[in-house]
Amino acid sequence: MEEPEMQLKGKKVTDKFTESVYVLANEPSVALYRLQEHVRRSLPELAQHKADMQRWEEQSQGAIYTVEYACSAVKNLVDSSIYFRSVEGLLKQAINIRDHMNAATQGHR
Repeated sequence: MEEPEMQLKGKKVTDKFTESVYVLANEPSVALYRLQEHVRRSLPELAQHKADMQRWEEQSQGAIYTVEYACSAVKNLVDSSIYFRSVEGLLKQAINIRDHMNAATQGHR
């Protein structure tokens, strides 16, 4: 055989071999295997992230409830300032009456 003919046949063989390797490397079952391997490696980390996020959500909900409760308590205190002023006035009256009673008892002695 001649050299160019041998080179042509060698090139055809290597091209067919390369094509066969390419087809085998990209076969759907190989792709599914690679996908499965990726999921197997990634899933534990993703599950941990999900658990962390759920825990943070629970903590956030607890903090939100606490803040809302505190805001409600402060609002109730502000709303009850009228009653505190009323009690303050009554206490001042009681102190004045006591002082008058003490002065009257000291004046009778």
